[in-house]
Amino acid sequence: MAVPIRETGVAGRNAGLDGETTLGLLRRLMDELAMLFRQEMALATAEISRTLAKLTAGLVSMVTGAAVLFAGFLVLLAAGVLALSLVVAPWLAALIVGAVVTLIGLVMVLVGRKALSPAALELRHSPESLRKDKEVLTRSTS
Repeated sequence: MAVPIRETGVAGRNAGLDGETTLGLLRRLMDELAMLFRQEMALATAEISRTLAKLTAGLVSMVTGAAVLFAGFLVLLAAGVLALSLVVAPWLAALIVGAVVTLIGLVMVLVGRKALSPAALELRHSPESLRKDKEVLTRSTS
């Protein structure tokens, strides 16, 4: 008894398509495109979720590290006060360290504020370049 041979490959697929109508082929194409779109969206969603999870973990690590760094800085300031108190009165040591740290912080804030001022953020080259492009275009269309 002969066993029927199942066709595979491109020729096998095309053999099944011979009997389909154009409308059937278009419907099948649309179904496959919709399925492909859903699969691509699922892949993109999974990748975005994974990326957001990594981003969240990194941000949590940075914030925690910044808090520990700040605590370490405060301990170093206290050590500076204690070391200076061996030379001057303890209240004066605390006042000196506090004043120096406050001045450093004030300078840093002022430098940062200057960097964020509207004049520092003003676009200088782009408007001029756009103006020149406009002039060239208006001359060439005239």
